Parts: sequence; C-alpha cells; structure tokens
Amino acid sequence: MSIWIIAIIAMLCWSGSDIFSKIGSKQDDKLSHYKVGIAVGLIMGIHAIYEVVFGGVSITVSDIITYLPASAFYIISMMVGYMGLRYIELSISSPICNGSGAVTALMSMLFFGVTFVEEDSNAVFLNTPIIIGIALIVVAIIALGIVDNFEDPELRMKRQQAANRKYSKSVLAILLPVLYCVLDSCGTFVDTLIADNYVAGLEAGGMAAELAESVAGDVLNTAYEFTWLLMAVIFIVYVFIIKREKVDKKYDGTKLLGGICETVGQVFYMMVVVKGYIPGLVIISAYCAVSLVWGRIFLREKLSWKHYLAIAAAFAGILILGFYDV
Repeated sequence: MSIWIIAIIAMLCWSGSDIFSKIGSKQDDKLSHYKVGIAVGLIMGIHAIYEVVFGGVSITVSDIITYLPASAFYIISMMVGYMGLRYIELSISSPICNGSGAVTALMSMLFFGVTFVEEDSNAVFLNTPIIIGIALIVVAIIALGIVDNFEDPELRMKRQQAANRKYSKSVLAILLPVLYCVLDSCGTFVDTLIADNYVAGLEAGGMAAELAESVAGDVLNTAYEFTWLLMAVIFIVYVFIIKREKVDKKYDGTKLLGGICETVGQVFYMMVVVKGYIPGLVIISAYCAVSLVWGRIFLREKLSWKHYLAIAAAFAGILILGFYDV
C-alpha cells in the first residue's frame, strides 16, 4: 500500500475519532469522558493483544513501565479532550488541541536549546517558516479564546439554532482544549526521549538501526495500548459498578466507533512515522480541518467569520510545522 494512502487513512480515522467521540458525548452526562475512555481503551487493548499473539510483538511489563510517563501524558490529555467535548464546538476544540506541535517546539527551545537557527557555508540564519508556524498557532489559540469569550450572546444563540447542542460562554470551554494541547506536547516531548533511549539500547545490543527503530515503534505503541486497556478496566469499575451507570446502546455504540477510529489511526500513523515520510505527517496533521468539515455536516455547527479566520491561522501553522517536521 502506498505510504501516501496510509497517511490519508490515518487522517480520516483520527478525524472520525473526533466526530464519533463528539456525537457520543452527551452534554448532561458528567461521566461521558470516562465512557469514551472505556471505548478507546478496550479497542486499543484488543489491538495490543492481537499484536502480541499474531503480530510477533514481544513485550514485557518493564517495557510498559518504561513507556508509562509518555502514556500517562497522552492518556490524561485525551481524557481532558474528551471532557471538553461537552463544553465547546468540535470545530473550535480540534484546531486548538492539534496545536500541540507548537508547544512541543517551544519546549524544545527551553529544554534542548533548539533555536531554529540553520547554517550553510555562507551564513547563519533563522528558520523563518518554523517561527511563523509557531506564531500562527499561538496567536490563533489566543484569538479563538477571545472571540469565543466576547461573542455577543444573541449572535451565539442565532448561529447555534441549527445545531444539536447549545453552548454558553465558559472559561473552561477554552481551557480544556488548551490543557490538552499542553499535555499532549509534554507526551510527545517525553515520548521522544524514551524512544531514543530504547532504540539506542537495541542498537547497543547489536541490532541494526532501521530494525531497532521498527521494533521500538511496535513495542512502545503496544505498551501504550496495554496501559489504555488497564485504564479502561478502571473506568469500567468506576462507571458501571461504583456509579451504577447503565449501558446506553445509542451513545456507547458511537463511542466504540470513535475508539476503533482512534486505534486504526494510531496504527497507520506509526507506519508513516517509521517510514519518516514528512509529507505524510503534514497530511495527518490536517485531520483537525477534516473534523471541522464533519462538525459542519453532521453536527450542523456554524461559526462566525472570526472563528473561521482564527481556525485558518491555526491550520496554516500546523501545516507549516508538519512540513518542517517539528
């Protein structure tokens, strides 16, 4: 299968995870994010078991513990994102959440001394596109918060009349996707450190570099999925035993579809990462734009031109960072 097609599949799956998780989250259900987490964890757990039994992935408890810091950041960020689905339009939250690449770049500057300065034989110069990409995303996130918070209540009500849900002004509505963005970038930051050390250990043991990267990707991704499975079990105990919630076939079935899309998207994303196909990462990073389209079609979300202008800036920044592989 073409790596370009693989990237397209990952993009569509992750945008599908967004829309199905959103549809499956009832505004008045305070446990909805746990239920989405259950669906994602169960599907990921099934895939992890398949990888071990049929895929030849050899994993130990030590591997799961080694990758636990990254898993924790990723899982907590996703749970925060699922919680945020109850408070704000998907069309607004998804671009904010997907701005984590900019935060990762800023963390690289702070902790790794990355200055985005390039050298050639004649001069030293700033990597202007990366700086522009970061600036666009940061400005877009701030702009979305300002636009959403100061929008006239009557205008908000009018543009939400055709939608299935009504949202009121709330600091929490913007704060949750921003928090997701920060936590997810922390996960990426820690993930890079763990993966590099894991690959170095395999290479020190005599494994070829390309094979070491492939094995590390399979093992660490499976470790992540098993951690999700453990969290799903904990959430099941809390939601269905302690809180005595009943299964809602309509909404919980949709959550399962979201979990399937999330897991399949993760698998195809890892294929692109292993191949080092930078254009594919750009394609995948555009899933938030596809989520916006799904929100407009299936949820009938309608935003103001100011929202769309800020989202366009975020999208442009994400594409720039994806192209320059931040």
